[in-house]
Amino acid sequence: MAQVNPYLNFKGNCEEAFKFYQSVFGGEFPYVGRYKDMPPTEGKDMKDIDGELVMHISLPIGKDSVLMGSDIGGEWAKNVVEGNNIQLSINTDSEEEARRVFNGLSAGGKITMPMEKTFWGAFFGMFIDKFGISWMVNYDYNQQKQ
Repeated sequence: MAQVNPYLNFKGNCEEAFKFYQSVFGGEFPYVGRYKDMPPTEGKDMKDIDGELVMHISLPIGKDSVLMGSDIGGEWAKNVVEGNNIQLSINTDSEEEARRVFNGLSAGGKITMPMEKTFWGAFFGMFIDKFGISWMVNYDYNQQKQ
């Protein structure tokens, strides 16, 4: 079954914000990726972003939710303003489910990144639905079943 989590976008202060959230909720960051860690072919459109900025960070909250975020820059930053700097991230149990959810929710909307295999080991895509809500769909190939 798919899990929906909030994904927050920042203009350079993601790490500061997540350290603040961590001080409130506790917990550890299972992953902090920086733009400098992106392979060159993946990062060609991000060349004007400081490599130390956060590409992705996650903070588990409770047993069933994860707060995620990143610093947005480059061509994407111009469309991010306070109030629309949040996306809903759906994590699925299979590539098939990811494709079904992506195709269903993006119908009539605008695909901003088609579903594709990524360098971080996931099948991932992004879109804005026909109601103006931003979504990300993700299936991690190396899921651990509990």
